[in-house]
Amino acid sequence: MSASAVNTAREERKYEVLRSPHITEKATRIADESRQYVFRVAKDATKKDIARAVEEIFKVEVLGVTTLHVKGKLKGGFGRRKPHRQASWKKAYVRIAEGQDIDFLSVG
Repeated sequence: MSASAVNTAREERKYEVLRSPHITEKATRIADESRQYVFRVAKDATKKDIARAVEEIFKVEVLGVTTLHVKGKLKGGFGRRKPHRQASWKKAYVRIAEGQDIDFLSVG
C-alpha cells in the first residue's frame, strides 16, 4: 500500500468515526457550561480515533474524550404490530481547550 493510499484511508476514516453531532437540550447546555461537545460515533471507534478526528476536522485541541454505549429503545407492540428494538449506538463527549469553539455550520 502506497503512502498516498494510506493517507486517503486515514482521511476517510475520520469521517467514518464521527457520524454526526448529537444536538439536544442537554448537549447544548454542556457545551455552554463545560466546553464539551456530543457526537454519535462509530461503534468500533476508540477514544484516540475520536480525538484525532475532532482535532483534524474542526481544528481544535481535544483535552479528553468520554464514550458510552446507548442501548436501543423497545418500540411498537401496539395492536397487531410486533415490538422491535431500535439500533444501539455509541456516544462520545469531547472536551476541547478553553477559548476554542466548534461551529457545526461552518465545516464543509
